[in-house]
Amino acid sequence: MILVGAVSEIPVGESVRVQGQVAIAVFNVDGEFYAIDDTCTHQDASLSDGWLEGCAVECPLHAACFDLRTGRPSGPPARKPVRTHEVVLVDDQVYVHETIGTGVPAEVVGAGSGEIR
Repeated sequence: MILVGAVSEIPVGESVRVQGQVAIAVFNVDGEFYAIDDTCTHQDASLSDGWLEGCAVECPLHAACFDLRTGRPSGPPARKPVRTHEVVLVDDQVYVHETIGTGVPAEVVGAGSGEIR
């Protein structure tokens, strides 16, 4: 597991980047946490620097949009999905389990759930 930080350190509507085998972007969408590979599959831009709208992030370079739940792009210019990663909350700390493969649906964990997955 990769420690991201305290729940309070990732405000709603914001993202942080952590390093696993690759860079991973972690997003707080209305208290639900999602993690995807940070690098856009179109042209290597950082998705954690992108714009968050609902459960999608728009790449800051060429506006490719990715669903945070599935990693799938909504259309061109990106054609390949990004990997999703399981997010785990333990004692108000956010952790990421780095996944193998692409387009694997992420598990959603709410800040108030107190669940460990």
